[in-house]
Amino acid sequence: MQLAFLTSLFDRPGPWASVYLDTSRIDESTQERLELQARDACRSLAAQGCDPATERAVYEALTDWPRPPGEVGRAVFATHGEVVLDPPLTRRPLAPSDVTWAALPRLSPLLDLAAQEPVCLVAYIDRTGADLELRSPLGGSPAGHVEGRDWPLHRTASADWSERHFQLSVENTWDENAARIAEALAECEEETKADLIVLAGDVRERHSVHERLPAEVRPLAVESEHGGRAAGSGVRLLDEDVEAARQEHLRRITEQEVERFRAARSGAEGRPPAAAEGVPALVEAAREHRIAELLIRPEGPDAHRQVWVGADPDQIAVRRSETYYLGEREPLPARADDALLRSAVMTGAEVVRVRPDIAEDVPVGGLGALLRWPYTEKEREPEPA
Repeated sequence: MQLAFLTSLFDRPGPWASVYLDTSRIDESTQERLELQARDACRSLAAQGCDPATERAVYEALTDWPRPPGEVGRAVFATHGEVVLDPPLTRRPLAPSDVTWAALPRLSPLLDLAAQEPVCLVAYIDRTGADLELRSPLGGSPAGHVEGRDWPLHRTASADWSERHFQLSVENTWDENAARIAEALAECEEETKADLIVLAGDVRERHSVHERLPAEVRPLAVESEHGGRAAGSGVRLLDEDVEAARQEHLRRITEQEVERFRAARSGAEGRPPAAAEGVPALVEAAREHRIAELLIRPEGPDAHRQVWVGADPDQIAVRRSETYYLGEREPLPARADDALLRSAVMTGAEVVRVRPDIAEDVPVGGLGALLRWPYTEKEREPEPA
């Protein structure tokens, strides 16, 4: 799961207002209802101690009108009178309203609503080239165009021997264009670090491109029979295919990572475990930048355990007094999942949201990590007096 878009939430001090609202109901009273929701959210923020400037910024963001078509919910993060992030959501929040004023932004719900979405590279293909689009948790954006040869492109109906050379030229043009598109897709995937490639267009064109993708990229690609370069061609059905591909990708990756975690925590061939579970072990690993991949099951009891944090992501402790040794004299309480997410984002660690239907007890307590390097028994031994 790519969470780099969240870094803007951690390059400035808090406290933070985090607001999740279900805005999926659309009717003639939508605008009035949004204003009522905004007032209720700001009232809750004020009761929790939010400053007036930040409360006002949240209200203005939540009452902004008109809203994008198809919007299912809002997630607004603000501090010091400024809305810092307002990402689009792909699913509506489970609760009608979730409002928090805390030392850190409340991020775990975002793993289900937006942040878990794989970055997807969509190629709208025809015989002359392709239009590329990058779909991320922040929405879609153009990612380039590929223009191939435009002649000859159409075969004739004649079976005369004199047409055979022309027919072969048409085939060569199609193959050449498919190779150009495949090459451009491989380059774009490397630049954008896309998790998934969706090929949309007619059967022949998308098959040809798929076959010509480099071996290391081909497993990332799936095909959709909907969509194409023509404006509006099968957009809704293509969106459904992209979403289905994303969900299948997420399930497959999560199952693989859960198995890796199980193997890592048990150790192998006499080696020390390369995984950690439990808040104390994870806090220690986060301080030392040992977390390579954070596994979160928000339903677990450890996710909402209290830890203590400072302004720096490395300033995280189980006990308040421990932060003094980390250089923070005025620590603030925070949820363990939010503090560990901050550490993961700022140290470039991956994050995997583990769903209950994939693993009900992994990681134990709901929080775990694969480590960049394991603790050795020597490191665990106390220093001699």
